[in-house]
Amino acid sequence: MEHIQKTILIIEDEESIYDILSYALRKAGFRVIGASTGVKALEAVLAVEIDLIILDLMLPDTTGFELCKQITAIMNSPILMLTARDDIVEKVVGLELGADDYMTKPFDIREVLARVNVLLRRNQTPHRLIHLNESIHIDPRAHSVFKDEQLIAFKPKEYELLLLFAQHRNRVFSREEILDTVWEMDYEGGLRTVDVHVQRIRKKLDSSIIDTVFGVGYRMKGN
Repeated sequence: MEHIQKTILIIEDEESIYDILSYALRKAGFRVIGASTGVKALEAVLAVEIDLIILDLMLPDTTGFELCKQITAIMNSPILMLTARDDIVEKVVGLELGADDYMTKPFDIREVLARVNVLLRRNQTPHRLIHLNESIHIDPRAHSVFKDEQLIAFKPKEYELLLLFAQHRNRVFSREEILDTVWEMDYEGGLRTVDVHVQRIRKKLDSSIIDTVFGVGYRMKGN
């Protein structure tokens, strides 16, 4: 089978950082596209099929947070955020806006490559439809959710959480397990994030789509 080269967009205005990342990624077999501003990044996202994005938080014309919101509104490819600050608040905000992972500068390029490969593997979802009931189904290939044949807008983490439940019907997940699996992080106060996302899913689809198991967590019933 012919190998399909993955395309990575690096959004970084520091030339030295870009050179390190692009060299290592190309050597690892990836196709690399660069953008030094938010405007150029959006142009690239609209023009080329991107498999993964490495996004610096500090850009000359916008913030990585704002750009992350804009990108996740038009595509579902995983985003790895980079920042010069080891700030938990920045990390939480970035992940809430749709980033999939987060690294602090200076970084070890071997860890960057490892995280890139993990994100790409995680993004390879099966192509069959997942039917939750007669009216609701998930199309993993398109990262889309439909109710009564109508496309329902889902934010990235809402979709990942729904998919987790759908792929493990009848299993009870604690809030800690969900946070570790979907957000891959452990921070004080983070459990509330799980509750908020479950509430959003229920509001968009059906209040009974996910059950609360009191004192434990959540589950999705299934056959």
